[in-house]
Amino acid sequence: MRIDMHEKHRPTESSAPHLDTPALEPAAPDGAAGSDQAALPANLTAERDQLAQERANLQDQLLRLRAEFENFRKRAQRERSEFAEFAAVEAVLAILPVLDDFERALKAGGGGQEFRKGIELVYQRLLETLKKMGLEPMESEGRKFDPALHHAVETERTDRIEDHTIVEEHQRGYTFKGKLLRPAMVKVAVHP
Repeated sequence: MRIDMHEKHRPTESSAPHLDTPALEPAAPDGAAGSDQAALPANLTAERDQLAQERANLQDQLLRLRAEFENFRKRAQRERSEFAEFAAVEAVLAILPVLDDFERALKAGGGGQEFRKGIELVYQRLLETLKKMGLEPMESEGRKFDPALHHAVETERTDRIEDHTIVEEHQRGYTFKGKLLRPAMVKVAVHP
């Protein structure tokens, strides 16, 4: 029996398909292939629209979160500032009686000239330090009585001065950063 060399390399029907060769799929009927291709762009368009909507929703959510965070940051900063101002007000209120004592000591006089000069220097330094913090003394004597700024503790009947004019200041009033800290205690002139 003679074997032909060409027959030896010829594939037989029983041999397995080669791995590099793609398997052929059965041909679909003509109508089915057309409908899959037409549905593909519609599906992609729907998916694109859905993703665009999700993106818009996420952007909106991000913008809202940014705005909420900015509002929170501003509110926290304002609260810190208010707390610091409140703490400063409390500190200044605690020191005001010391200023009052200095003023009374200076009005009373007494002691030697050097002692008085020392008291004046300490008083001025303390007052300047408090002014840097925002404290402002109010000048009341000779001005019109204002119940929002002054506390009348005494009246004087007189025709010499205009009615409701402050004759004497018993205790100085102060503002702190533009707000009334303590009203002045004053004597007010009233017409008989």
